[in-house]
Amino acid sequence: MADVPPPTDRPMTGSAADEAAGAEAEGKARARASRVFLVVVDETEEMRVALRFAALRARSTGGKVAMLYVVEPSEFQHWMSVGDLMREEARTEAEQVMQRLAAEVNELAGSLPVLYVREGDRRDELLALLDEEPNISILVLGASTGKRGPGPLVSALTGKFLGRLHIPVTIVPDSMTTEEIDAVT
Repeated sequence: MADVPPPTDRPMTGSAADEAAGAEAEGKARARASRVFLVVVDETEEMRVALRFAALRARSTGGKVAMLYVVEPSEFQHWMSVGDLMREEARTEAEQVMQRLAAEVNELAGSLPVLYVREGDRRDELLALLDEEPNISILVLGASTGKRGPGPLVSALTGKFLGRLHIPVTIVPDSMTTEEIDAVT
């Protein structure tokens, strides 16, 4: 068995200190590079605030933005062909919205976002995506500060579904101005 010097309270010097600092810096850089900010896309003003926040945080930390658009199933199921046409139109609209927002994110974050389009219940699809994609590290949601409340997704995820989350959630109030968002990101 080799002799191991006893631990000391003295700081490391020379190459050992350089190696430790290099390994720590490499670990931090890897963590920043893998940081993925997920925004759930809809047509609300609070989503736009959350998207700006996520894009600027991604830029300042070297991370990426991911966007999830969930096409909710149509309630018109009486005739299959009409339901199929409605689903196809909703999917096309989702793709157009995502492409437009992806260009905005690219401009703000300096990189193209990862895009997810799914069909189903928004909350269920979000939770499924978080379970399937371990690279997503932060969920960024916009919250309405108006009379209608924070929104159904924020209410659900900060209520009884909080226990199903395994990542931090950042809630950005829609009352934040562009200047305020820029200052904190």
